[in-house]
Order: sequence, then structure tokens, then C-alpha cells
Amino acid sequence: MVSQEQRRRQLAREKFLRQQQRRTDARRKARIRNSVIASTLGVIVVLSVTVFLTKPFEDDGKTENANADVTPSATPSKAPDPCEKPAPGKVKSETWKKEPAMTIDESAKYTMKLDTTCGEIDVALKASAAPHTVNSFNFLLGKGYLDHSKCHRLTNQGIYVLQCGDPKGTGMGGPGYTIPDENLKDKSLKGGTYPAGTVAMANQYNPQTKQGRDSGGSQFFLVYQDSQLPPDYTPFGTVSEAGMKVLQKIAKAGAQAPDPQTGNTAPNATVVINKATITKS
Repeated sequence: MVSQEQRRRQLAREKFLRQQQRRTDARRKARIRNSVIASTLGVIVVLSVTVFLTKPFEDDGKTENANADVTPSATPSKAPDPCEKPAPGKVKSETWKKEPAMTIDESAKYTMKLDTTCGEIDVALKASAAPHTVNSFNFLLGKGYLDHSKCHRLTNQGIYVLQCGDPKGTGMGGPGYTIPDENLKDKSLKGGTYPAGTVAMANQYNPQTKQGRDSGGSQFFLVYQDSQLPPDYTPFGTVSEAGMKVLQKIAKAGAQAPDPQTGNTAPNATVVINKATITKS
């Protein structure tokens, strides 16, 4: 005969186990959706012992949580915050159902300026090589979509990038529509390397299943040091020399430990895009 106290303890334990399982499932789903880098590096990790020791990879279904078995995407550090406080304002939450109509002049020169808490980052855009991508950012930035948004991820092991473009700051946000992959045969991507200064789109492509093409939204990453990555991410811009100094300052401050819910390794620096604009010249 089970006593009332024993039954109470049993129910409490069952409730605790259910809560733990929900947390595990949530973390797993978040990592699977977590843009650039994580999904692609799954294959690379399996194929290379060296990469296994230096890069993260997505859950491949063989373990409950594959990310727990490898080195995180950044080494935590506690360097001082080199950046200023964010400007007052709120992130917009508007989304759209369809990719915006093409309005840019593909033969013109466009520059994206990210006025961040850490300094200005100018990006020369490749309108002719990646017209859908540049046109999308021209539309979004015209709506103030990225104003006051955080750059939510910094990686400093194996790949060296700062990831931005998610108003939610979680790695799971987007504008509501997707754009096609472009410019994947860019001459700059020789040798499976995205060179320092490259600005490219994050996406959900999984090379193991060959699924997730044309899944770019608003998230992008800025490469602050040459990074070994397969040509699966649309390169659509190049950071200016002054902008690279800002990126190096952010990178030098290091990254935080992985967030238990999203797996993101946020920069120690408070990197907020106060204002993002595009100009035509």
C-alpha cells in the first residue's frame, strides 16, 4: 500500500523529470535552428578529428545532445567591456510574408553602415553578385528593422565570426520570409575559407541531409579572422579597414559561456546596432 507521502514524492519526481525533458528538448530544438556554423560543422566534425576538437556541431540524432560532447564554439573569458551603452530605443518586431520586390540598381554601389555601440562598421555590398540579399537588407534597413538589435554570437575557436541580424537576440529570429542563396562561387572563397572581412548570410542548410537551401533571413555574420567554412553561406559584402578594427576590438574582449537555452556564446562586449543604414553611390 503506497502511503500518501510516498505518492506525493512520486508525483513530484515525475513532474521534475517532465520539466527536465522539456528543457532538454527546447535546447535541442534551439541548437538545430541555430543559424550558420552549427549545422554545417556537423559533417566536418564527423569527417575530421582536428575539426572535432575545435568546432561545434549540430545534434546528429546519435546522442541526446551532441553539442554536449564537443568543445563549445567559443572559449569563455571575462575581459572588460570595451563598448558604450546602447542608444535609447526598442527593437521592432514587424515581419513580412514575402521577400520584398526588387528595387535596387544592381549596377550601383551600395554601402551598409552599422553604427554600433563599439564603433562604426562600414560594409561594401556586392549588389551585382548577391542582388536578392542586398535588396532584402535595403528593404529591412529602410524599415529600421535592425536598429537597437544585439549581435548575439561570437565564436573564437576554429571559426572566427560575430553574428548579428536577429532582433530577438536569440539566433532564432527573422523577417518572416527567406531569400535564395547567392554568390556561392565567389572567388574570395577559395580553399574552403571565408577570409577576414567577409560578411555572409546565416542559414539553416544541413549538408548531411542536403536540406535547408535558400533559408536566409536577416541574420548575417562578420568574419574577423580567416575561417574554414564550406561555401554554403552567401557572401554579400566586405568590411572596411576601419570596421575591421572595431571587429578586432569586439573579438579581443572574448565571449561568454554558452547560453543553456540557445547554445549561443554571446560576446562579452555589449554589441548593439544603434542604427543600420544603406546608401547608394
